[in-house]
Amino acid sequence: MGDFLLPRYDGDCLTNLLPSVQDRLAGRVPVIDIPKAEKYIVVLVDGFGWHQVQRNLDHCEFVSGVLGSARRLTTAVPSTTATALSCLGCGTPPGRHGVVGYSFFEPSVGKIVNALTWENGPDDVEAFRQAPTRFQELGAVGCACAAVTLARFEASALTRTAFSGTTQFPVTAEGEPEHVVQLVADALVGHDVVYCYERLLDHTGHGHGVASWQWLDRLGAVDDLIAALAELSSPEVCILVTGDHGMIDVPAERRVVAEDEGLADGVLIGGEGRLRQLYCHDPATVAARWARHLGERAAVWRRQDAIEAGWFGPEVTATTAARIGDVLVAMRDDWAVMSTTFPGEFSIVGMHGSLTPEEMEVPLLILGGAQ
Repeated sequence: MGDFLLPRYDGDCLTNLLPSVQDRLAGRVPVIDIPKAEKYIVVLVDGFGWHQVQRNLDHCEFVSGVLGSARRLTTAVPSTTATALSCLGCGTPPGRHGVVGYSFFEPSVGKIVNALTWENGPDDVEAFRQAPTRFQELGAVGCACAAVTLARFEASALTRTAFSGTTQFPVTAEGEPEHVVQLVADALVGHDVVYCYERLLDHTGHGHGVASWQWLDRLGAVDDLIAALAELSSPEVCILVTGDHGMIDVPAERRVVAEDEGLADGVLIGGEGRLRQLYCHDPATVAARWARHLGERAAVWRRQDAIEAGWFGPEVTATTAARIGDVLVAMRDDWAVMSTTFPGEFSIVGMHGSLTPEEMEVPLLILGGAQ
């Protein structure tokens, strides 16, 4: 794999965070060594990558004071929000829950499904997921769970996929820390596990890049939110703050447009710029053509090879395997493969999805609880 980093599905990985909370609440030894507590707040900051934060500690005073004691987790493959949030909520790698990217082919509908917007997605979301959420499992043993997330996400397919089993506390004033902290405090009163989602860091990175002053300003705002939430921590309440992926800025001159270079012939394109999933009738020929054209800019893998290498976890169901591209194109350095099939991609500056450490590693900040 060279410069790539495989997920640590058997250890410090986002997939094991909620299972570790479950273990602590049940009196068992967790996979991730989090403190004992009576209640847990799990905060997911979209785009909160280890390397991006580490480089900009002068813009996040509170986080800089606690990062030294943080754990470093890997996210899943692809390193993208829909997959990572499903891994968090279901507590399993993507091979088990089946959300294998930002966009991918779903045989039951015969189309490319967008996992965030659910465009072309099947109606039966529960069956699509294949696995219960950890919140559902916690509820079954008497542990009440809540979710503090944007009001417009409350009934989304991704919320139903990853966060079924939670009572919703909808955010109506995005970007206002006092509002979010109050909702988390309210949720904490009657619930044992509270999930809180913050999306604006990722949104700013996509729009302006992680090298921009706008992203640095947003990182400072995230720092303020984490500092405010930290006031809710105690020996009885443990706060776990993490991210779903990091991000890489992709310059215009490092973007390969598949259609312009003859790469799109005979393939259906899914995924995203940093990790393309290609669906085709002749994977060997397509893989060879893409590998020859991209050279050192990418690693081109066949589906079964990626499965056997552990990209999607130790178990990949037949249903999940059918959703994974026949050919997978993981980009190196700051390269991306764009497609005119997805015109909105061309306005994006910051990207993610591949297996570089910049995209794969996220911090786990631990506040409160008792060792």
